Amino acid sequence: MPKLLVFQHVAHEILGTLDPLIRDSGCRIRYVNFGRKNFDIPELKNYDGLIVLGGHMNVDQVDEYPYLAPELKAIKEAITLDIPILGICLGSQLLAKALGAEITKNECKEIGWYDVIATEEGRKDPLFSKFKDVEKLFQWHGDTFSIPDGAVRLASSEKCGNQAFRYGEKIYGLQFHLEVDEAMIQRWLVAPTNQKELEELVGIIDPDQIRNETPEYIDELMSLSDKTFGEFINLFERKEKTHVLPSI
Repeated sequence: MPKLLVFQHVAHEILGTLDPLIRDSGCRIRYVNFGRKNFDIPELKNYDGLIVLGGHMNVDQVDEYPYLAPELKAIKEAITLDIPILGICLGSQLLAKALGAEITKNECKEIGWYDVIATEEGRKDPLFSKFKDVEKLFQWHGDTFSIPDGAVRLASSEKCGNQAFRYGEKIYGLQFHLEVDEAMIQRWLVAPTNQKELEELVGIIDPDQIRNETPEYIDELMSLSDKTFGEFINLFERKEKTHVLPSI
């Protein structure tokens, strides 16, 4: 039975639609909750995959969130073990940083529903094969990653050029949130940290617009989520050795 490790940063950013897919596949899940002072990162070699979830913090805020340093070290170890890895939002930025890429402020904050465009490489990718050329996806981020050396860009948006990447055959970083359902989005809009951020963006980001648009787009996103994450879970079942990854 495959064992999956999940790095979680804040209580409201959870596996979401990924959770039932993983459990139905027979995988066992263990969480490392970095919001707790007594977190413990287990031996990565004992796990068959890693998922790194989102959070409001910046990858370089090590003084305020000291767990970011050992977490980054663990992600680097997971990369060398050549296990499937999925980074979502902050998780994608941590993954990109572990691969030597630069993390910077995006030209604007993307919060809400945005068009995401698959690249030519994305249209050929197993996980992204079900994407239309343009998908309306949910976002909540202010930072962005550069594409790591040796990786391929899979998607972009008008205001954020790098929305997704693949490194090797089993390592993926997604800036957008495919894991959300309607209830998660509603919880995010009232989470204290998120509310404070939205208060600073009055006149730029409208929470009511997000609430109104969510019923229009959520069903198609969840359908795409099942197909995309289903392909990621299939990576755990591939026993054959893949090619050697480029050096980090």
